[in-house]
Amino acid sequence: MTFVLCGVVSVSHYLVVGAVLFTCGVVCMALKRNALGVLMGIELVLNGANINFVAFGSEYLAGDGKSVLGLDGEVMALFVILLAAAEAAVALAITLNFYNNHATVDVDRADDLHG
Repeated sequence: MTFVLCGVVSVSHYLVVGAVLFTCGVVCMALKRNALGVLMGIELVLNGANINFVAFGSEYLAGDGKSVLGLDGEVMALFVILLAAAEAAVALAITLNFYNNHATVDVDRADDLHG
């Protein structure tokens, strides 16, 4: 009897995990009404993309063992992490300001912000 967990982990496994994270993030952004839930969905989308960047930059992607992209995947993941940190700081500041003005973080109540 063979177990599924005893096999070799390949790049396709990482791509599946990244796609699942990305899909969970998109579903979270679409279904949550709370601004903090939407921000968590955005973070899941960015983390799914990071896993895919690193997987595509892996040396095991090519069949001959040579690296296809080198460190490009890891460098792109670092840029996405920096972008996510800046996005989280700005979005949290906007959310706290909205909470101070409206006593809620429901995104459906944000329609009065138009100029």
